[in-house]
Amino acid sequence: MERIGTFICTGCGIGEALDVEALAGVARELQCATCTTHPALCSPEGVALVREAVAAGTIDGALLVACSPRAKMAEFTFDADKVAVERVAVREQVVWSHPPKDEDTQMLAEDLLRMGHTRLAKTQFPKPFAETIERTVLVVGGGLAGMEAARAAAALGHPVVVVEATSALGGALAASRDALPEAPPFDSLHPNRIRDLVEEVSHHPAIRVVTNARLTRIAGQPGQFSVDVQTDTGAESFTVGAIVQATGARPYDAGKLAHLGYGQHPDVITSQQLEAMLASGTLRRPSDGQLPSRIAFVQCAGSRDPEHLPYCSAECCGTTLRQVAAIHRDFPSVETAVVYRDMRTPGQLERFYAAVQNHPKSFFTRGEVAAVGGNGRLSLTLKDSLLGNNVALEADLVVLAVGMVPNAADGEAIRALHDAQRRAQTGESETQREEARKLAEKLAAHEGTEILNLVYRQGPDLPALKYGFPDSHFICFPYETRRTGIYAAGAVHAPMDAAQAAEDGWGAAMKAVQCIEAISRGEAVHPRSGDRGIPDFFLQRCTQCKRCTEECPFGTLNEDEKGTPQLNPLRCRRCGICMGACPERIISFPDYSVDAVASMIKAMSVPEEFEEKPRILALMCENDALPALDAAALARKPWNPWVRVIPIRCLGSTNIVWIAEALSRGIDGVILIGCKYGDDYQCHYVRGSELAHTRLSNVQETLTRLALEPERIRVVELAHDEFDRIPQLFDEFASTLEELGPNPLKGF
Repeated sequence: MERIGTFICTGCGIGEALDVEALAGVARELQCATCTTHPALCSPEGVALVREAVAAGTIDGALLVACSPRAKMAEFTFDADKVAVERVAVREQVVWSHPPKDEDTQMLAEDLLRMGHTRLAKTQFPKPFAETIERTVLVVGGGLAGMEAARAAAALGHPVVVVEATSALGGALAASRDALPEAPPFDSLHPNRIRDLVEEVSHHPAIRVVTNARLTRIAGQPGQFSVDVQTDTGAESFTVGAIVQATGARPYDAGKLAHLGYGQHPDVITSQQLEAMLASGTLRRPSDGQLPSRIAFVQCAGSRDPEHLPYCSAECCGTTLRQVAAIHRDFPSVETAVVYRDMRTPGQLERFYAAVQNHPKSFFTRGEVAAVGGNGRLSLTLKDSLLGNNVALEADLVVLAVGMVPNAADGEAIRALHDAQRRAQTGESETQREEARKLAEKLAAHEGTEILNLVYRQGPDLPALKYGFPDSHFICFPYETRRTGIYAAGAVHAPMDAAQAAEDGWGAAMKAVQCIEAISRGEAVHPRSGDRGIPDFFLQRCTQCKRCTEECPFGTLNEDEKGTPQLNPLRCRRCGICMGACPERIISFPDYSVDAVASMIKAMSVPEEFEEKPRILALMCENDALPALDAAALARKPWNPWVRVIPIRCLGSTNIVWIAEALSRGIDGVILIGCKYGDDYQCHYVRGSELAHTRLSNVQETLTRLALEPERIRVVELAHDEFDRIPQLFDEFASTLEELGPNPLKGF
């Protein structure tokens, strides 16, 4: 921006704590087009000042020196095609966290103004968006979640194509005659409504159903996915805007449960085999065709077991209760016994559990089945049960409530691929990294396990967690996967029962529609919703190192045969991880670049060594760290005045140039604070914090070789609610730097 107007708010204590005239003097030194102060910039009168300057063509950039960019967002939203806005949070980062009328406080405010002005001066307007966007939603899978997703998207005005691998819709629930109660008094079975849903979806004017179909190829990007489908009648192609994968789950392989008698005794069956009997109106022992007098149900058969499925499959308890109720209704002479670890019946399902439990021929006991054996009648050996230890329970038929495994791409193959990709980036030696790169390329081309068959450099299907479920940010963005515009729903997304799957289908469909609508406006989706800036690649300087294509968590980049990145801009989440990865610094966004942040660092005032005023650069992730900083300020937590904060999109966007620039200028230390990462708490950009740790550990080794202490760089993970840690982190880091002494490059 060339014509920057500075607007300084004096409200919220800013005018009382700072020398506003001196602050305005800094703006005038920077040759701002205009500089205005106002007692309440967020008021209608204050906002009008900015709008008037924009309308008059006086400014093309507005520097708002006031409160946090997370506050007053509606008030400070202007026409993005006419004015770029930069927010300088002097309220939170200066006035609320430092003593008033203090020299260091004033210096901090003036530095933040200089840095904000520099960033705005380096900002460009985004290029106009002129892409053709397809509004159709593709739903992969015609079970309960898939059909509900199709209904939801159609109700929101979008055409829908449902692709189902089998000959009919309905999924696993189509085989069930009964359903768990969905209305008061919640104490008896309800008819299965899946057939009515199949009828509605099959005849919906906005929904097209393709059965006996297999996806052979999906290329392109959100709004422009090109889909190839193979059916019994031939191949066809069409374009969709977003995708919901609702491919459900399958029973865990009971053949692995020999200790529970499966495969050893014909009268040990799975809950799916029992379901088929009940649906046909029969109940017979496989060994002799006789009606069993007692049926024993073994819960958590293979679930919640580190040797099999470590997780709870969520639907097994409800399924067993439904089957027990059906047995008592249709075969009143049969007794049932349920052996459970924990009966998980949340919400109104607890009422159904009580009704089934109170039936005179029902028996429930907590315990674990150690073994199933016997000749003729079966005997279950129980341990740690309410009946005592090593108790035997006899039954004519044993039903294993086996857990559920997601119908995603082969989890083992996908996880091996991502492990190899990670080793390619973090291997201890170049030889190890090269070997891992070759393995990753081989695994990426594997065939026979794919569902979506994506034409992505990072592999043909969605990344999977260690349990085989497609990856998503389970805390903040539960439906999103690492592939922009593709959303998971139902039992492929997470273990869940039918009621949850129906709700999940609606949720995923609404996210798919939201994605199409955002992209049609040229805007990014989650977490930088509304961002219109598309990255620019100056490919003339590209060395084909492949770091950007390997490190992008979202599959934004493909590459040609030489390794040159090929941008799919509508897949981009605007995290900047590719920008941080690029050693040649060829990647930039209109409002975020290596040069812009480096220039902000140069704009900081760095006192000479004899002034005894060290400087600390804090690069803080805007997703967790910056909100935590605001919360600390709101709680009036003071922190060290030597710290200068630069918000960044993700720690993974940190380019090593910023560290080098800071240290070469004489800044005494750099602290980077970002999201926690891992399975228990995820970085908003999946791997950004982890990548920053890896890169900066290499920088610390370089510092040691240059006779600079590696302790001058620190990387910290921080959750949003850990705002109390921020002042302590800053103070501890400042103490460390005091012990190290001034940066030896200061003054050069």
